[in-house]
Amino acid sequence: MKKKIISSNEFPVSGPYSAAVEANDMIYISGQLPVHPATGEIICDIRNATRQILNNIQAILKKTDLELSNIVKTTIFLKNIKDFSAVNEVYADFFPEDPPARSTVEVSVLPRGALIEIEAIAARE
Repeated sequence: MKKKIISSNEFPVSGPYSAAVEANDMIYISGQLPVHPATGEIICDIRNATRQILNNIQAILKKTDLELSNIVKTTIFLKNIKDFSAVNEVYADFFPEDPPARSTVEVSVLPRGALIEIEAIAARE
């Protein structure tokens, strides 16, 4: 059974999809861009962009009474793979112990000219 978690009114999306959906105790968080929640602007510094995305994911999880530690898998999409080390530095601050499984790929273009996008899957324990 599918249950919509976060509406596009709470976390705006740029297409016909939900920010997050729960199914069978799994929460699937759609790719998040580095959008500042107060201004709606895209953050263009890779470290600050990564931090903003992970804060946004944390806010989505909070709506489901979960935390970052519930994430079992992330996928990171980078405009430039040369940003990999900078992203890792910030990412490690959010997942200091037992980080989730992860894939990181370079892509040619991201929506709104973003440098990074992260999607996540979390599980209820």
